[in-house]
Amino acid sequence: MTPEEVEAKIEDEIEACDATVRRARGKHDDDHLEATVVSPAFEGLPLVQQHELVYDALGDAMTTDIHALELSTRTPEA
Repeated sequence: MTPEEVEAKIEDEIEACDATVRRARGKHDDDHLEATVVSPAFEGLPLVQQHELVYDALGDAMTTDIHALELSTRTPEA
C-alpha cells in the first residue's frame, strides 16, 4: 500500500480524522511507515486504545501490506 492509500483507509474509518502517512525515516522498504493521526475520536482514550483504533481501521493491511508502523496519535486540542 502507498502512504496515500493508508491515509485514505484511516480517514475513511475514524471519525473526523486527519492522517499523515509517509515512509519511515531511514527505511527503504515500502512496508515501513510512520503516521500521525489527529481525531476527536481519541478524546479521553488512553494511548493504547487510540493506537488500537488506528490498527482496527487498517484491518488486514497491518498483517499483509504494512510490516511496521510508527504511530503518533492525538486529539485536535492537543
